Amino acid sequence: MQDAPNYESWGRFPKVSHTDCFFPRNPPEIQSLLEKTEHTVLPRGAGRSYGDVCLNSGGALIATRFLNKYIAFDDEKGLLRCESGVTIAEIISSFLPNGWFLPVVPGTKFVTIGGAIANDIHGKNHHKYGNFSRCVEKIGLLNSSGKVTICSRNENSDLFHASIGGLGLTGFILWAEIKMRRLVSPRIVAEAIQMHNIDDFWSLSQESNHDFEYTVAWIDTTRRTKNMGRGIFYRGNHETIEHKNLLRHLPKRRSISVPFDMPEFVLNFRSIQLFNELYQKKESRTNRPQKVFYENFFFPLDAVHHWNRMYGKRGLIQWQCVIPPTQQHKAMNQILNTICNSKVGSFLTILKEFGEMKSEGLLSFPEQGTTLALDFPNTGQAVHQLCSRLHELVMRFGGKIYPAKDALMTTENFLQFYPNFQEFKQYIDPKFSSSFYRRITQS
Repeated sequence: MQDAPNYESWGRFPKVSHTDCFFPRNPPEIQSLLEKTEHTVLPRGAGRSYGDVCLNSGGALIATRFLNKYIAFDDEKGLLRCESGVTIAEIISSFLPNGWFLPVVPGTKFVTIGGAIANDIHGKNHHKYGNFSRCVEKIGLLNSSGKVTICSRNENSDLFHASIGGLGLTGFILWAEIKMRRLVSPRIVAEAIQMHNIDDFWSLSQESNHDFEYTVAWIDTTRRTKNMGRGIFYRGNHETIEHKNLLRHLPKRRSISVPFDMPEFVLNFRSIQLFNELYQKKESRTNRPQKVFYENFFFPLDAVHHWNRMYGKRGLIQWQCVIPPTQQHKAMNQILNTICNSKVGSFLTILKEFGEMKSEGLLSFPEQGTTLALDFPNTGQAVHQLCSRLHELVMRFGGKIYPAKDALMTTENFLQFYPNFQEFKQYIDPKFSSSFYRRITQS
């Protein structure tokens, strides 16, 4: 056990009180911990969730750091069975040289398989592949009474659908069986197209969703009126020309690290405006297809270790919503106007359309519509009030907020966003809890 009174999420907000963190190495040790500890427990992967879904203030965390072994791999079917602490980075490093890749990856590779399932993560290809859970065939789930239940779409399917996107509350995912996909090259043929406003986004998205597997846009939230939503639209496909040599000898990516917490005065509306201006000019120079290695396309921020330190000791507030298709144009205009008028800027703002594939988890976030993700410096009351206004807008337009990136939802917000919660509650293990769960059920 490690005593970790200041355990944090990636967003570094909210702060938590005393937390015990255990690091078991096998299932019997997990079972022993569940029997002995008097506190509530929560599985913890890489801690890359932004809010408090990976925190258990006053309770215990059971980390998956040493539960990172491969159990089996079927090279013909592409079926990988691994422990829940294996990260996406480790899987890519081990299997891409042989031409295997995960069908869905998020914006960082430093995510465990258990965390990917518990948050039912999504990527730039949702309109083609759906959520991460689409490639999950089975899971082994340990509950607090010591029973291991095999869950799949055909076996204990109710518990399977509760655990997909279940935020670690239904039990401890020991292992998962994942369906991989074949690749012949580690490169993406990508395009970066300048957008002058949000209308360009809608047209480019519609134009691209059929022919491009990956689509996403970066936008500048400091612009209003006719330039509101200006930015860069990215789209791409896996290279189809076989490159076995490139697969087997992947180049090492250069990286840097933020060595300390930045002073809070560095992050303000003016500096965010300047950053957005420079980023827009830099990216708009690339106006024709380019072949880029997968890391640069999928995981650009992973090249900057500890990048969350740029937001200072108070951290950042990550916020992500999805708005249904019938309301997305009107809603996004109002949301972006509200953000711009608040003078609370976002360094990295991502806009994307989710596809028609329905989420399988009772509490899964993605659904058809447009999703907007932002990261605000945690300036205290100003950003908290802004998020409250944004929550009201999302409620009004029938959307919802992503729990993995939330720190400020109220009970009222959550129950409207996730009406399946009443059904989900019956699958919560009585010994499993989190700071997020207590906040949205007791506020």
